[in-house]
Amino acid sequence: MQVNETLNEGLKRGYAITVTAAELDAKVNEKLVEAQPEVEMKGFRKGKVPMALLKKQFGQRVMGEAMQESIDGAMNDHFEKSGDRPAMQPEVKMTNEDWKEGDDVEVTMTYEALPEIPELDMAKIKLEKLVVKADDAAVDEALANLAETAQDFKARKKGSKAKDGDQVVMDFVGKVDGEAFEGGSAEDYPLVLGSNSFIPGFEEQLVGVKAGEEKAVTVSFPDDYQAEHLKGKEATFDCTIKDVKEPVAAEVDDELAKKFGAEDLAGLKAQIAERLEAEYAGASRAVMKRGLLDQLDSMVDFDLPPTLVETEAGQIAHQLWHDENPEVEGHDHPEIETNDEHTKLATRRVRLGLLLAELGQKAEVQVTDAEMTQAIMNQARQYPGQERQFFEFVQQNQQMQQQLRAPLFEDKVIDHIADNAEVSEKEISKDDLQKAVEALEDE
Repeated sequence: MQVNETLNEGLKRGYAITVTAAELDAKVNEKLVEAQPEVEMKGFRKGKVPMALLKKQFGQRVMGEAMQESIDGAMNDHFEKSGDRPAMQPEVKMTNEDWKEGDDVEVTMTYEALPEIPELDMAKIKLEKLVVKADDAAVDEALANLAETAQDFKARKKGSKAKDGDQVVMDFVGKVDGEAFEGGSAEDYPLVLGSNSFIPGFEEQLVGVKAGEEKAVTVSFPDDYQAEHLKGKEATFDCTIKDVKEPVAAEVDDELAKKFGAEDLAGLKAQIAERLEAEYAGASRAVMKRGLLDQLDSMVDFDLPPTLVETEAGQIAHQLWHDENPEVEGHDHPEIETNDEHTKLATRRVRLGLLLAELGQKAEVQVTDAEMTQAIMNQARQYPGQERQFFEFVQQNQQMQQQLRAPLFEDKVIDHIADNAEVSEKEISKDDLQKAVEALEDE
């Protein structure tokens, strides 16, 4: 077998591989000998079929396997000896397309090699960790928001008209073609106007009603309504208004705390402070991570595989186009061209991606099965009622697993670098942290 270099420019590599006819024939014979003990053929005992007959019967089929294995073996030997790591799947082409049995097999292999990543002195990295404490004002603000979500309703003054957001307590009877229909009636039903919990157009007609008033509401059921016999039908609801109530925030007290699973108000405040500080820590980490990536980008420089950069630039351009055209859900759109900004961003991403992968490999960073399971479960929550199907889909899809593993691996490498860097803490306000996060989004 011969492997001759034909291209060596930057990270681009090219080789001509020749598998001689004799080597291929030997490979075929080897595979036939291996299979011979299990072959049965009429007129011969199992394992006693002559090699010449085996070759005549199965030679052509085995030839293809032997050819592929020989080429794969030559490629593997090359990568083991050269130390090259292809950035993407090598392109392999057979050059003697008129090949016939007895000829040598000639193929070309081209690829872009991953570059040598320079050593990084992590001790030279200086990071600033922003620290925000959950002060009393922030806790009180969060408490007030909780009280709003736990709102109650109290009766308005007699004769008051219902407003959007009020709760109307009523009896109603729904009729289609003058006949009451099943499930269309209720008593003492509390309906919050503006909640969109009833048929479109229903709640708007109750704005302005008063306690003691009777109101006929006419609406049409949507064409896609779940009840087949009501789809698209016009219905009239005879409503008797019993009470009109205005929303009031819940009292900030021990009773409110118990609604949210705390023993008392002090316990709820402690939970809120803990949650707020966890949110601040997450935001602070995002700011520190951007600072770290900026430093890494300026500290290292090396050649990048052109195809990786081009592919990444294309993906960036494609994603940005869809962000600007959200109404287009599929890929039936004009070809999207990349520009210098896409390429600049792609260059940074590819460089940092290769660097983090190298650092992670050297540090033997691993994503555990437990971490992957947790990530899958977190993702599955986005599909209520289909969590099991999503979990099974991920288990059977290597590409999806890689998409979930990649950010976990990157975060663990970032933590590894931060552990070896010089980190200083700076206490700031919640507002200043918010500005720092917004600055990241603007870039």
